[in-house]
Amino acid sequence: MKQLLQIQAELKAPKNQFNSFGKYKYRSCEDILEAAKPVLQKHGCTLTLSDYIQTAGSLIYVEAVATITNGTDTIQVKAQAGIDANRKGMDIAQSFGSSSSYARKYALSGLFLLDDTKDADATNTHGKEIPTREEKDALIRQTEKLPEERRAKAIVAINKAETHDEFIKLKTALDGIKIN
Repeated sequence: MKQLLQIQAELKAPKNQFNSFGKYKYRSCEDILEAAKPVLQKHGCTLTLSDYIQTAGSLIYVEAVATITNGTDTIQVKAQAGIDANRKGMDIAQSFGSSSSYARKYALSGLFLLDDTKDADATNTHGKEIPTREEKDALIRQTEKLPEERRAKAIVAINKAETHDEFIKLKTALDGIKIN
């Protein structure tokens, strides 16, 4: 289908949502659909989304199907997401809806070739990434005016920081110190 190639080239669905817990940007299913509507209309294509509940052993999952057609040719892309009926803080409908939205988002991403960079799920480390040597050295330079004993302890703590969360706590503590 010639139009799909053009749609893939034109469609821009930026990652405008922000997860403040994981500190990453992402795009939602709704973001993709909002960006797709005018481009689909321009090229005379329609898009439909369908969900099918499937099982594999004791696992229940939703399979989302994104279907694009120009009235003659049709292309489908499928994506799946597991359903946890006992997900904490969600009733059964919310759990199914969340999995549906997730699967639809990845079906759309596959259809429109949106994920040009690793997605949040692949790169999200929830603050567990290791601070770089450059980040540590920059923070060590900030300790130059501390009394020698405090500076030595700060440098040891900075060098021992194994996660970005630990590093940020040290940086925040150092930023809060008033040096005369």
